[in-house]
Amino acid sequence: MTFLAYRVTETESGMTATWESREDDQLPAGDVLIDVQYSSVNYKDALSASGNKGVTRAFPHTPGIDAAGVVVSSTDAAFKAGDEVVVFGYDLGMNTEGGYGQRIRVPSAWVLAKPAGISAAETMAWGTAGFTAALSVQKLERAGMQPSKGPVIVTGATGGVGSVAVALLAKLGYDVVALSGKAEQEAWLKELGANRVIGRDEVMALKGKAMAKPLYQAALDTVGGDMVSALIPQIMPEGAVSTCGMIAGVKVEASVFPFILRGVSLLGVDSVEIPQAEKQLVLNKAAAEWKLAGLETMTTNVARSELAGILTKVLNGQGVGRYRVDLNAE
Repeated sequence: MTFLAYRVTETESGMTATWESREDDQLPAGDVLIDVQYSSVNYKDALSASGNKGVTRAFPHTPGIDAAGVVVSSTDAAFKAGDEVVVFGYDLGMNTEGGYGQRIRVPSAWVLAKPAGISAAETMAWGTAGFTAALSVQKLERAGMQPSKGPVIVTGATGGVGSVAVALLAKLGYDVVALSGKAEQEAWLKELGANRVIGRDEVMALKGKAMAKPLYQAALDTVGGDMVSALIPQIMPEGAVSTCGMIAGVKVEASVFPFILRGVSLLGVDSVEIPQAEKQLVLNKAAAEWKLAGLETMTTNVARSELAGILTKVLNGQGVGRYRVDLNAE
């Protein structure tokens, strides 16, 4: 069957991207063939579409690390034609043709069953960014984070991960402090559930301190680098910092004092290679007890013709909230 895919091609003058017709037999080998209805836009998608070889090694390529749709056929009995399914993470959209194609073929171990309590469109309002936020919250709670223990700070709060984290933590009853460099988004962040919005300077002023006044029971970091270094000394005893991004850098410098004198934990959050069962658990939560009533208000719908512009916006750090791609909208 013929379908459309957003193909990124490397040329002598740089990267080009166009929607092209493809055939099923041009897809990679796999167990499950899926008609993709929706995808989403994440920073990793923007990197792939820009030709970043750290994300995607070979071009032409179809990005899109998320996909939601319907099974066309499956060689694995766990899935059958007509099943509504979701794929996020693993190698999808990195070096395997991704969700910016109206069809994908993937291993069955990558495929999740869409729960009844959530629509395909809603799953892609979450997308990898939203599920990473959920995984971060889950990991922090397993480390002892509780609403009664004090404020939780979220960095990069206007981004895809950060905005969902703010909304989810607020739903769960936490006192949320949103950190953002976009002062004009303060009202929006408070609508999502933040009790207070602060700028980067308020946290970064303490970078280099071995210990500082303990202000937060936990930090949900989405940017990495110096931000993590600055937050660690400000965490309360037995608190934790989770980190899942690296847009602010890949190196963290910290004294051992917060770890050995306050028992602070530093938690890495992986949303790519975690087991299928763990991903299904988080997706099920998103459809039930963690369902976000305001998710649509923080989500911008993107038609095929708008995708290139949104990818550039996200790559340049100008994205706000979540972006859902409708593969059937021109």
